[in-house]
Amino acid sequence: MNTNKNNIDYTLISIILLLAIVSIFTIHTVEPTLPAKLANQNFFEKQIIWYVGGSIIIALIMLIDYDRFRQLTWIMYGVGMTMLLMLFFRFPPMIIVEANEAVSWISFPLLGTIQPAEFMKVILILTFAHVMYTHNNKYIKQTIKSDLWLLGKILLIALPPMGLVAVQPDLGGLLVLAAITGAMILVSGISWRLIFSILLITLGIIGIIIAAYFIFPDSVAVFLEETIFKHVSSRFYGWLHPEQYSDSGYQLIRAMMAIGSGQLFGKGIEVMQVSVPERHTDMIFTAISEQFGFIGSSIVVTLFFLLLYRLIHIAIQSNDSYGSYIVTGIVGMFAYQIFQNIGMSIQLLPITGLPLPFLSYGGSSTLTYLIAIGIVLNIHSRTKKYMFE
Repeated sequence: MNTNKNNIDYTLISIILLLAIVSIFTIHTVEPTLPAKLANQNFFEKQIIWYVGGSIIIALIMLIDYDRFRQLTWIMYGVGMTMLLMLFFRFPPMIIVEANEAVSWISFPLLGTIQPAEFMKVILILTFAHVMYTHNNKYIKQTIKSDLWLLGKILLIALPPMGLVAVQPDLGGLLVLAAITGAMILVSGISWRLIFSILLITLGIIGIIIAAYFIFPDSVAVFLEETIFKHVSSRFYGWLHPEQYSDSGYQLIRAMMAIGSGQLFGKGIEVMQVSVPERHTDMIFTAISEQFGFIGSSIVVTLFFLLLYRLIHIAIQSNDSYGSYIVTGIVGMFAYQIFQNIGMSIQLLPITGLPLPFLSYGGSSTLTYLIAIGIVLNIHSRTKKYMFE
């Protein structure tokens, strides 16, 4: 299959370009308000570099037939797992970077500091798509046995990286990988009866955990304190009662104050009177809301809605199941992160430290999202249209 230049999705490119403009502009306005320890970091210039570098990567991806990715699937999965294992064993120690009590970054000479968990998201999507495509071509006649076998393969692929991300600890990254896995299972061809059974079991486990929290709150808190997710309990309490927990609830209170103070039209460009921690990364939505109010925030949310709509349209339009699987996984990744990031800023969900796709500052995350978009553009450009389909 050759790239059809007339089939390049300029709508998707335009949406990403608009999000890039919003990101770079917002980071530029936020920089003067950042704490002194973050001064002179040139986040604005670095974000431009990430976008330029990501654009070059997109151009390179477009040169390769996406079906070729299947030949590299296990190599990419192996590389991703190797980097996660390096973090787990903290070896070699001179390149392992620890920040905020999490071991999630590797510093490579020339390349700089990267977060392997971010790249693992796309790698996991490509691996799932390859396994699902191969399985469904082999087992044309669907049975409970074949469905269970496919489900088992999906879990065998998903659980190792999820476990390694969990022990960093990186709850946000773990939840994104879980969201990707769930989205891929939905379109894998597994019978809905089995999927609903899994869903009921999952909801039952969640229900038991919630009930245990309300019945034995102290015991649950003590249990969490003794695990790698000891920070989860404080964030959970800070989410439910931010005014009672000054430490864990501080960021949420400040975020809601900033969003609310923007009112309908906002305070204006560079007018940010509410200090919010991590405003250039996880809490960038609060900077948009305070400067441009409900109107500006709604425009950003609309851009994200159009992004997801366009991705879903491309997934449906693709006449190759492998391509559809890939785009579906990317939809799951973006949809969850957008909902989680904005939701945690308005107390709809607990704070988990996830960046807002395409807007938050970050090299690894920005490159990961642009790589994903490059793959989608590749799939769309090679989707053949037939007169009588």
